[in-house]
Amino acid sequence: MQSLIASSAGCCIPCGEASSQWVARLSIKRVAGWQVLACGDGAVLSHSSAAALWRIGYEQRNAIEVSLPSPSRRRRPGIRIHRRPSLSRRDTTTRHNIPVTTPIQTLIDLSLRLDRRGIERAINEADKYDLVHPPQLREALDQRRGEPGVARLRHFLDRRTFRLTKEELERRFLPLARNAGLPVPLTGQWVNGFEVDFHWPDLGLVVETDGLRYHRTPAEQARDRLRDQAHTAAGLTQLRFTHEQVRYEPEHVLSVLRATAARIAERADQDERRLAISTK
Repeated sequence: MQSLIASSAGCCIPCGEASSQWVARLSIKRVAGWQVLACGDGAVLSHSSAAALWRIGYEQRNAIEVSLPSPSRRRRPGIRIHRRPSLSRRDTTTRHNIPVTTPIQTLIDLSLRLDRRGIERAINEADKYDLVHPPQLREALDQRRGEPGVARLRHFLDRRTFRLTKEELERRFLPLARNAGLPVPLTGQWVNGFEVDFHWPDLGLVVETDGLRYHRTPAEQARDRLRDQAHTAAGLTQLRFTHEQVRYEPEHVLSVLRATAARIAERADQDERRLAISTK
């Protein structure tokens, strides 16, 4: 007979190879709840399992992850146990009656194992589901300075939400435009009723930058759409970069500018040839 994990909920979970097939028939919420209860008082779902429960990430294969606020050496088949005596009440909550790390603590834990794109995706999902917004997350990280994962998560958050000053933006962007073969643009001009960062009127090109990656309000999003529509209706070529791209990904910005400049030049040549033919 296969061994069983007895939970304090009065349920049993089969161990061994058959457990994965058995567990696959059950909902993640029920299985996670039983697994946490099986680990005893103070156990909470954490790391990738918590991310899956919060819908901000995916659970690792073959094991549900649980954290214990004690140095206990207990083991459970099919459960990856993290022993964390420093885990406090502020770091835990319940979801669907399952003890779990908070979205903030889950993001901190994920930052120790995910790459930049992975953690940014998790931050975006937490924002989208109204679990925690960037300003709240930043404030919480300020209160946790020195804890593992906090500095790394703060770096990713700041990289996406910081703003360059107007002078710093121009200092970094204008050389990229020059290297792309573009002439010096006008800056801070009003075009079609909207202020744009960089404008090449002879080329019909506008470039705008955005320093607010996360959680733009509906009003801001509506204004963005109106601006884009006005520029498109006027026949302009428009590009939009984030401040983060200008600061940290200049090669990408340069590549896009070069491709755009080449396309505009090719279009101008075609227009000249058509005009020459029509006047013959």
